[in-house]
Amino acid sequence: MRSIASFIMRGYSQATLVVTASAMLSLLLPLLGLISSGAVGLVTLRNGPREGAVLVALATVATAIISTLALGSPLAAVGVLAVLWIPIWGLAAILRATRALGLTVRLAGLGGLVIVVVVNLLAGDPEVYWQQLMEPLRESLVKDGLIESDASLAVFAGFAKWMTGAFAAALVLQYLLSLFIARWWQAQLYNPGGFGQEFRGLSVGRAAAVLFLVLLVWAVLAQGAGVAADFIPVLGVLLLLQGLAFAHWLANHRGLQQGWLVGLYVLLVFFMPQVSLLLASVGLVDVWVDIRGRVAQRDRSGR
Repeated sequence: MRSIASFIMRGYSQATLVVTASAMLSLLLPLLGLISSGAVGLVTLRNGPREGAVLVALATVATAIISTLALGSPLAAVGVLAVLWIPIWGLAAILRATRALGLTVRLAGLGGLVIVVVVNLLAGDPEVYWQQLMEPLRESLVKDGLIESDASLAVFAGFAKWMTGAFAAALVLQYLLSLFIARWWQAQLYNPGGFGQEFRGLSVGRAAAVLFLVLLVWAVLAQGAGVAADFIPVLGVLLLLQGLAFAHWLANHRGLQQGWLVGLYVLLVFFMPQVSLLLASVGLVDVWVDIRGRVAQRDRSGR
């Protein structure tokens, strides 16, 4: 990964190649979108917003040309620009200016809440919108005999109820992962170990925790209906990251082997709902108790 970062930083030609190629390949392998966004973030973090904007412009032109030749329309470049590059460029510019990872993460979460509001305003009834959008998939599953028709209606209605929040949360997580990749690359090239220290100190703040608890109570009282339920997954992503930051801090503080963290991420992949909930709960406790701050204060006092 260091070699990719080094290649990106050689110049605009190399950076444009990585950003454009990984964005186009992400249509087949979605995870490559993180590489494309991460490259934009790296250039913006290291060289500044202006240079990052130039890279985005060059990559947009290149993507428009490729999509026109392959698909007959340059509109794919507009979608990639809006979904992959503009958000990470903005977050990287904020992080470069403030040098505050926690603040940048909170602003990304705020952006996710705005996405929820926009979807609710534009879609009218989001549940109906998502049901209509997923209807071809439901019909295909029923036709192939993978699920019964009556059961499929209930299952997809349940999915539609949570899709707005899940969609916004997925976007926020995608942008933050891209930002972390960019910051990690920057640290590898210019400040070895810097990102690890920065991430281990990440805190999303008590305001996010308070809002999460208030919305959770609201959603329970409303029986899962309304915008409150859509906000919860977005804030849950922030608490999940807080929990991961605490896990990394604990491993470093206790001198645990890297295998401990590898095992945690393996569990997160294969048992995502359960482990995500556990990590978010740990993050929520850490926000209130400030375990890392208390341990640091105790260590200073011991000296």
